[in-house]
Amino acid sequence: MKKSFDIESVRIGGAPLFLIAGPCVLESEDIADRICGTVKTITDRLGIGYIFKSSYDKANRQSIGSFRGPGIGKGLEIFARLRERYGIPVLTDVHSPEEARKAGEVVDVLQIPAFLCRQTDLAVTCGETGRPVSVKKGQFMAPEDMRSTAEKIEHGGSERIMLVERGTAFGYHDLVVDMRSIVVMRGFGCPVVFDCTHSVQRPGAGYGGSGGDSRYIEPLARAAVACGIDGVFIETHPDCSSALCDAATMLPLDRLEGLLKQLVDINSHTVR
Repeated sequence: MKKSFDIESVRIGGAPLFLIAGPCVLESEDIADRICGTVKTITDRLGIGYIFKSSYDKANRQSIGSFRGPGIGKGLEIFARLRERYGIPVLTDVHSPEEARKAGEVVDVLQIPAFLCRQTDLAVTCGETGRPVSVKKGQFMAPEDMRSTAEKIEHGGSERIMLVERGTAFGYHDLVVDMRSIVVMRGFGCPVVFDCTHSVQRPGAGYGGSGGDSRYIEPLARAAVACGIDGVFIETHPDCSSALCDAATMLPLDRLEGLLKQLVDINSHTVR
C-alpha cells in the first residue's frame, strides 16, 4: 500500500487536502453536470484536487421502491462525458466482480461500498483492474479490521488504496464517528478519507429509507481534518429536499465553498 499517489492531477495523501464530491446517485446528466461544473469551479479557485463521485446504481437501498439510478450502461456513458468535459477523475461504486471489471474500463477510481467491504472476490477483482480503489469501512467493522480488506485489494494487484471512515453502528438507527479510526487506519500506510455525509445518516430511521441530520456535516468534517485526514468525501446537491437519494444527509451545494474554505484553513495548521 502506498502512503501517497496520484490520480490524474490529484495528489492522494499528504498535506494537500483533496475532495471527493458529487450527488449520491445519477438522477440525470443535467443535474450531474451542474454539480460537477460548480464543484470544479470552487475547487479550482481554492486549489483543491477534485474527484467527481456519483453512483449509477444504489444497490443496497432498504426499500424495493427506492430510486436506484440509470444502471451501469448509461451511467458509465455519463461518467465518460463528464470526465472528458471537465478533465477530472471520476469515482463510482461497484457491487460485483463483473461490475468492477466493466467500470474499471471507464472510471478512474472504483469504490467498494461499506456493506460489501468484506467481500473477498470483489476486493481482489478491484485490485486486478489496476485502478485505484476506495473502500468504505463497514458500519459494523472495527478500524483495525480494515487492514485485511486493504490486503485483499493489494493481493489483486493495486497498491493505490484509500480507506474511508463513514461512522459506526451505534444501536438501532444511529451512527457515531470515532475519530480514533482515522488515526488507526492511517497507521496502515495508506491515505484515509472522511465521508462526512454518510456519517450523519440514521440508517432505516425513515420508513422505507435512511434518515439523517445534515447539521452535523460541517462540525464532523472540521474535526476530521484537524485529526489529519487526507481527503474529504461530501455528497452534495443543489436542492437536497428534492434529491432522489439520501436527501437528508447531503450538503446543499451553496454551502460547499464556505465549508471547504474552513477545511483548507484547518488543514494548513494540522500537524501530521
